[in-house]
Amino acid sequence: MRKIWIVYLLLIACFAFYVLNYRAQSQISDQRNAGGLRGSMDEKYVMVTFQMGIDYWKSGLKGFEDAAQALNVSVEYRGATQRDVHEQRTVLEQVIAKKPAGIAISAMHAAELTATINKAVEAGIPVVLFDSDAPGSRAYSFLGTNNYAAGARAADKMAELTGGRGKLAIITVPDQQNHLDRTQGFADTIAAEFPELSVVVIKNGKGDPLYSRQAAEEILLSFPDVAGIFTTEANGGIGVAEAVREYSSSAAGPRIVSFDTDKGTLDLVKSGDIDATMAQGTWNMGYWAMQFLFSLNHGMNDTRNPGSLQVPQQVDTGITVVTRQNVNDYYAK
Repeated sequence: MRKIWIVYLLLIACFAFYVLNYRAQSQISDQRNAGGLRGSMDEKYVMVTFQMGIDYWKSGLKGFEDAAQALNVSVEYRGATQRDVHEQRTVLEQVIAKKPAGIAISAMHAAELTATINKAVEAGIPVVLFDSDAPGSRAYSFLGTNNYAAGARAADKMAELTGGRGKLAIITVPDQQNHLDRTQGFADTIAAEFPELSVVVIKNGKGDPLYSRQAAEEILLSFPDVAGIFTTEANGGIGVAEAVREYSSSAAGPRIVSFDTDKGTLDLVKSGDIDATMAQGTWNMGYWAMQFLFSLNHGMNDTRNPGSLQVPQQVDTGITVVTRQNVNDYYAK
């Protein structure tokens, strides 16, 4: 008799497990049928940048927010107010202390931020990088422009604009990985493919229009016959255009190829002061950064087994060339 009761109890336990498992699977199935798994509004993901007031971040943040809305989670935007790696590191430390569901960060300085990024990962917080990478860190993914290829594309455009002859200059930000890659891609392509073009000087514009203008003025003084200036970020393009407009000894002035699609840069492309600018897929960076973080946080990837990760380690979000002919397509709608 006792054995029969044991059998009955086992059958009841199995039935209860079956019902609970069935209900759980049904809930997951319902969520998927309704458009995928969804989180809750108390699940907060944080985007961290630097110079957080500039226009450049708006499109990426919009993508981050759009993905969060689709996933029914909340987001917060934090960052250094200035171009200051120490301030960005402090902000990141503050974000880690609040233990968010995930962090998307654009690293102002790869080496300086690697340890803090690793601290977040070691605390169990999913981290993905976007726009500017920290290749030595333990972040799960990087979403951004293939910056070396973008520099090469800018070199091709510069060769077209200058007729493939003359002296060239670069104004960049030498302590930031994405700008280093753009500079290298540009310089390597000029050296390998355009023998009558040469990069004669590279200067630090510090990501600031005033410093970039000063750098351009020094270039125009030292190389009055410079045929073109490539600047690896938007503030640089604005400063260079001002300097060329005021100080160039040539009627036409050197050709300018810039980067990014903030309104100030687009206005200068439209007026002809900047000949071309390179448009990044910034909305894609923010949107897919949010999707990747959600996937990592919800256990869709086995973070203990790197070979099982479904989140790609790198995603190229694309580049296009903006000129006077297509500039109107890039203004915010």
